[in-house]
Amino acid sequence: MTTYRIGEAAELLGVSVDTVRRWVDAGKLPAGRDDHGHRHVAGADLAAFARSIADEPDPGMGRSSARNRLRGIVTAIARDSVMAQVDIQAGPFRVVSLMSREAVDELQLEVGSTAVAVIKSTTVVVERGDDK
Repeated sequence: MTTYRIGEAAELLGVSVDTVRRWVDAGKLPAGRDDHGHRHVAGADLAAFARSIADEPDPGMGRSSARNRLRGIVTAIARDSVMAQVDIQAGPFRVVSLMSREAVDELQLEVGSTAVAVIKSTTVVVERGDDK
């Protein structure tokens, strides 16, 4: 069975180590201890917890069939007369969106504002996350 140390779990969930420790201490995320006293989380438990927090809708957001929502900060906007490119940094992820300039103007997006990248795709490429 795959297990993760607290730091690895935090990295996979995109939160701080302290946040994961608080979740464990509050009983929200099951964890055990290894022979050296280090906390670890079973892979299946971590996956179930990740699903549970992903299912919580963002406050104030409407219902949508898209499940991939990355909240971040707008880091760059390049506009021309018709189209715009918007760069969003969502945790460790850089998301680049091409949209109409009109949409950028209507959303009042500017560098430094927050935005949610909603990703809906029929093709998703998955690569293994470790060296195995």
